[in-house]
Amino acid sequence: MLKEVKIGIIGFGTVGAGVASCLLENAEVIARRTGLKPVLFRIADIDIATPRNIKVPDSILTQDAHSLISESDLVVELVGGTGCAKDFILAALKAGKPVVTANKALLAEHGEEIFYAAEKSKADIYYEASVAGGIPIIKVLREGLVGNRIEKILGIMNGTCNYILSRMSTDLLDFDTALSEAKRLGYAEANPSLDIDGIDTAHKAAILSSLAYGEWFGMKPIHVEGIRGIKNEDFKYSSELGYTIKLLAVIKQESDDVQIRVHPTLISSDSMLANVSGVFNAVMVKGSPVGETLYYGRGAGRDATASSVVADIVDVMLNLKFGSHRRVPAFKIGKQYRNLTPIQDIATRYYLRLQVLDRPGVIAKIAEILAGRGISLSSMIQREKQSAENVNLVVITHIAKEKDVMSAVLELETLDCVKDKLVLIRIEDI
Repeated sequence: MLKEVKIGIIGFGTVGAGVASCLLENAEVIARRTGLKPVLFRIADIDIATPRNIKVPDSILTQDAHSLISESDLVVELVGGTGCAKDFILAALKAGKPVVTANKALLAEHGEEIFYAAEKSKADIYYEASVAGGIPIIKVLREGLVGNRIEKILGIMNGTCNYILSRMSTDLLDFDTALSEAKRLGYAEANPSLDIDGIDTAHKAAILSSLAYGEWFGMKPIHVEGIRGIKNEDFKYSSELGYTIKLLAVIKQESDDVQIRVHPTLISSDSMLANVSGVFNAVMVKGSPVGETLYYGRGAGRDATASSVVADIVDVMLNLKFGSHRRVPAFKIGKQYRNLTPIQDIATRYYLRLQVLDRPGVIAKIAEILAGRGISLSSMIQREKQSAENVNLVVITHIAKEKDVMSAVLELETLDCVKDKLVLIRIEDI
């Protein structure tokens, strides 16, 4: 007779229902592959009365999450947020119970405390679904590429933003129209700030950077910009120059220094990442010796997320079976061995769009200010037959220091011939 593993799920929303459904439908498949029988033992939620699109026995439903923790072999946290979810996870770990979670915000904001609790109790915590939905990027970094030195990670990891930018690129919709469409289709929340301001992507970048470099950096050092300032004309000009615009998480190591940043980014139109459209996610990892690898798929949604949660459940079940707890810890708690590069010290190329008066000497003055800070120009676009009061001038720079570019931008914005704020988008060469 197969050994049973009692699974308790806290949170019976969309993802919780998806996980329960997968466990019920695929229990025999999992048992055949692992020699263990997953048993959906308890489901805890404040609301256990509202019908879901899945039928489970009333006897397993409870409002008492703490009794679920004490009676289950394995705890799955799908409540979300950084409030009671944190209490549930810490209580489970303190009791020595392994935890599976999809809670990226909680891990990003309180990861050090949570992983320390797991280390102290020698309990597993698995979190594949916290980053990029159904793409197994956590397992790739934790196990598949464990023998590699990770040089760079570039991630499109927010489906809402990628949908909006895709619509702006292909159909030249303005930002507000594309956002309204994303809301209508259910791709964006009523309050989409976490997505469009880059915070959701930054949560995921915090998690991936810890796996890539074996230590906890947290949210504080991450430079974060969203996509609200991107305009139609930026897609027109970037396309003409051979680029498209994506909200990108950039994680890279140069010598002993690590960069972690999230912002709109110009990337080459012929790169694979540039062709990731709609609500799909993709993560490019460059390692040594493996080189560049790309992981693509659905980054959110009930089924994609449930798939990753159940994969973690199976991993934990096998750890329980063979007594191999903490088999692959995420990173070492404590001292940081790498320096974190502040955004002002990065060096990259830049796209600058200025609205200027069309009169003699304007371009020369702009070039003089840039040159005065050691910034050389790679290309420039200024179209004829624009309004004399509103001419777009687009400049692409060679590699320059961020602090020099930002200093130049501040001076440029003081010129009488420059109207409105400049648009600055960093370029990532792939």
